[in-house]
Amino acid sequence: MKVVLFCGGMGTRIREYSENVPKPMIPLGSQPILRHVMQYYADYGHEDFILCLGYKANVIKDFFLNSRPQTFADCVVNGDGTVEVLGESQKDWRISLIDTGIWRNIGERLWAVRDQLRGERIFLANYSDGLTNVDLDDMIEKFEASGKIACFLAVRPPLTYHLADIAEDGRVCEFRTSDRSDIWINGGYFLMRGEIFDYMRESEELVLEPFSRLIKDEMLMAYKHEGFWRSMDTLRDWQALQEMVERGEMPWMIHAATRSNTSMPMVKAL
Repeated sequence: MKVVLFCGGMGTRIREYSENVPKPMIPLGSQPILRHVMQYYADYGHEDFILCLGYKANVIKDFFLNSRPQTFADCVVNGDGTVEVLGESQKDWRISLIDTGIWRNIGERLWAVRDQLRGERIFLANYSDGLTNVDLDDMIEKFEASGKIACFLAVRPPLTYHLADIAEDGRVCEFRTSDRSDIWINGGYFLMRGEIFDYMRESEELVLEPFSRLIKDEMLMAYKHEGFWRSMDTLRDWQALQEMVERGEMPWMIHAATRSNTSMPMVKAL
């Protein structure tokens, strides 16, 4: 299945990094979060990526156009300067780099690449700023069986908040910790059939008007996941994920133990 990755946002809530690089290129460990997300999909056999570029598109293009196999693999440097990549290499990823504009929302970016998805019965999509250990095969299986047109990953908010009940005169009536037991949010991992474009109109945000139409027709489903999920919305989120990487705790690397080294991706820039 093709994987659409939304990489064009400005990342205004994590300005400490996004002033210099687009949010998906913020590093976690030795590689950007975007590549962590792509590796997750590749581990499930989905290696045909469509990157919807926008803000600082040249940075993402430069990264993939100048990638070398040894950058993310164990290797041996010989005295004559040649490099040997250790382990059996996977087949090349196919990466389409498509500039969808700086100021467009997610729905507009998806609409802009609809021609790239022609003929696809089902495709995957992702915000490119969150990591999870959800069983993607099971998610796809349940979505296919449902007959629905779109599905999103439903997760618990990762943090608790202090809720204040405030009277009209400003007096605080109660101050309590939020209860997440009945709260589900959109985790940014999507499955969609080609019919999604029948529910979209140009300039609309994906999860607003199109999803409202799907809900009305009972064609939107949620896949609930109680396991690991974390998005990188703020510097605090990045610090939490970076600490996990430094400890070697990366639950999103589901097939890491059996995964071979990844070879240089094949890139198509449009």
